[in-house]
Amino acid sequence: MPLPPLTDPFLGLSARTGRFTHGAPRAATFTEGGRLLYFLRSAGPADPCDSLWVLDTVSGEERQLADPQALIPGGGQPPLVERQLRERIRLVAAGIGLYSLSGDGLFAVFALYGRLFRVGTGPDGKPEEIQAAGPVFDPRPNVDGSRIAYVSEDRLYVAECAGGASRPVSPDDGARWGIAEAAVAEDLDRSRGHWWAPGGRALLAARVDESALPRLDYGGEFAYPRAGGPNADVQLWVLESGDPVRLEWDAAAYPYVTDAGWESDDEILLTVRDRLQREVLLLSADPATGATRVLSRTTHPLWVDGLPGTPARLADGRMLTAADTEGGAARGLAVDGRLLTGDDLQVRSVEGEFGGALVVTAALDEPADQHVVLVGPDSGELRPLTYGPGVHAVTVSPGALLITSAGPDGPVRRTVHAEEGRELALRDLSEPLPYRTVPRLARVTEHRLPTALVLPRGHVSGRRLPVLVDVYGGPGAQAVTNDPRTQQHRQWWADQGFAVVTVDNRGTSNVSPAFTYAMYRGFSKVTLDDQVAALRELGDLYPELDLSRVAVRGWSYGGYLAALAVLRRPDVFHVGIAGAPPTDFRTYNTAYTERYLGMPAEHPEVYEADCLVKDAPNLSRPLLLIHGLADDNVHPTHSLALSQALTDAGREHELLTLPGVSHMTPGGVRERLMERELAFLRKTLEV
Repeated sequence: MPLPPLTDPFLGLSARTGRFTHGAPRAATFTEGGRLLYFLRSAGPADPCDSLWVLDTVSGEERQLADPQALIPGGGQPPLVERQLRERIRLVAAGIGLYSLSGDGLFAVFALYGRLFRVGTGPDGKPEEIQAAGPVFDPRPNVDGSRIAYVSEDRLYVAECAGGASRPVSPDDGARWGIAEAAVAEDLDRSRGHWWAPGGRALLAARVDESALPRLDYGGEFAYPRAGGPNADVQLWVLESGDPVRLEWDAAAYPYVTDAGWESDDEILLTVRDRLQREVLLLSADPATGATRVLSRTTHPLWVDGLPGTPARLADGRMLTAADTEGGAARGLAVDGRLLTGDDLQVRSVEGEFGGALVVTAALDEPADQHVVLVGPDSGELRPLTYGPGVHAVTVSPGALLITSAGPDGPVRRTVHAEEGRELALRDLSEPLPYRTVPRLARVTEHRLPTALVLPRGHVSGRRLPVLVDVYGGPGAQAVTNDPRTQQHRQWWADQGFAVVTVDNRGTSNVSPAFTYAMYRGFSKVTLDDQVAALRELGDLYPELDLSRVAVRGWSYGGYLAALAVLRRPDVFHVGIAGAPPTDFRTYNTAYTERYLGMPAEHPEVYEADCLVKDAPNLSRPLLLIHGLADDNVHPTHSLALSQALTDAGREHELLTLPGVSHMTPGGVRERLMERELAFLRKTLEV
């Protein structure tokens, strides 16, 4: 049954426009040295269904290659494995979620609601459906688009496009072939599990055995690797080039495969990590024998913090790795072990090579900003390509760059920059952001914690406001940014009568390695101590903040922080709203949890200190727990366990469970929750 429309104009607009993302280009890929740019985009702000487009960056002509609503009128449901991947990569768009190009750039393939399509990228290309063995997931064409590898019901198939026939190329052995296991897709940034060789005949495929994992239910059974327990057994095999060949490395010592791919028909590169992620190896593998050798080794006594784009082999054969500057002041790069960058550059990703330089995203001064910078691979010379406050990202090809710039002074801009100096804008059809919000940024406490304050529009100086701490606070993420898209919902909260405060405590990313590593072997103390200290200093800086009325809300780790705050510091935090909180990290996943907290059997005191369930008898403040019952990331048993403990202790609280809702809260669920949260805050905080 359709839900009634949202009554608040902003929340209704946010829900209808997919949080202002419908109509915005995404998933851009260059071919032909930068002459053609492929991307996904819907028809406008009210259309959630993404189509496949191509832009000729020379002529400026833009052409739609595939319209999902014309191909399958009425839409449909992707197979479960695709829905799970969309959760892992936080993809909310409908229609064509992902696509892949043939090596020659002449064909694109995609799955649409489990059906397989191929489209020629020439001027006369029209989508054609390729018959498949079953519901299709992650189709990938070979070099000339004549063959397509895809996954269906845990087996890897190859479709011969000329004959329209598919055949299995992996055995039916109870394992899952051609996919990325959940822990790696969620926390280690590998979302695919099969790769064509450049010549288009051989396939590299992951074999994932989850039989040792416990099973959980969220409306459908799935394997979940709990901290301290077994992981999926992952192997890599070369198929389709004669007898199958297994790649050999010490998988017991290095169980995580975080990247893989072909360098040539005669060499495969793969990146592996040990279980506690203190050592990362880049390996070269011989596809004929499966033998591997170490090309580079990156180590850290706590954990190696992943830097996208590394480790890698540069075009000249040298090895590029992540490296921290002295004292952990900055995240940097090393070439063949020699430190290339200094404390003036906080590298966030390596996106490729362009014009003889490395293209990176990095912070130059203010951690709330992100810039695109060229780095000389020999000298380390820096050449920024973006300026001013904002968050800038880049897509790289040999002959062109696509730079996306989001700043407080205007709409998001996507501009193609060709090597010869030509520039071309990529059209954005999304809803203009309704608020121009420029948060007040400050670095506070002895740790220089990044903070942001958003006040109501038209706020009268001197008027005291209740405080809403809107926060994440967990490792691997950054909440204080100069991206206007992240400020829209905070401005709405401010306009309801709050001073909205966001603090990046130590342990969050993109400030410095030393800042990030402060969370080693313990979440709760560092997180809470920093939030309290920052809030008190902000109260001195900004007289608008009424620290006698402080609410805290968050989702996922932010939900953990919100519950933690009211349970352990009710003197500071007076109301909490905890969405999807991991209340006991002993039942959260392996790759994330063990990296920071270690193995539960070796450090039981760490896990006990960070568990919230035992704190239930201490609750003295209003607490609202929210959890989707279809959440396969933070399973709903986390909130249920805390709620049960609160009930047993006679502590009043509210629990809101959401049937069929996942961790991402898609389809307007977030906006409806905001209405519910506002009512709770007005009732409990006297707003």
